[in-house]
Amino acid sequence: MGSTGGSVDAAAAITGDGMVIASVLQEGVDADRFAAMSASLLALAEREIDEIQRGRLRQLLIEGTEGAVLLVQAGTDAVLAVSAEPGALMGKVFLDARRAATALQDCLASAK
Repeated sequence: MGSTGGSVDAAAAITGDGMVIASVLQEGVDADRFAAMSASLLALAEREIDEIQRGRLRQLLIEGTEGAVLLVQAGTDAVLAVSAEPGALMGKVFLDARRAATALQDCLASAK
């Protein structure tokens, strides 16, 4: 989170079925509910990208009026969810999130 220059205010590593691996979330956010919703959104996006024959899903961006949430695949078993502040440099957030997702994937692979 620190490498984004404060643009990312929350992050969670989540299994594909919606269980929390680790999280740093805003106060008042239920980590289990956030993880379950993120996994559901990702599953729907995967089905849609498959339906329109666009290959494998890499990431999903959800933009709100007060910021954005980026879900990035971390291999086949996990996803990294990051919450970005309004006005964040999204290119940097995308780049850093992809790097972190790759590191998460490597970490999970070495733990098996």
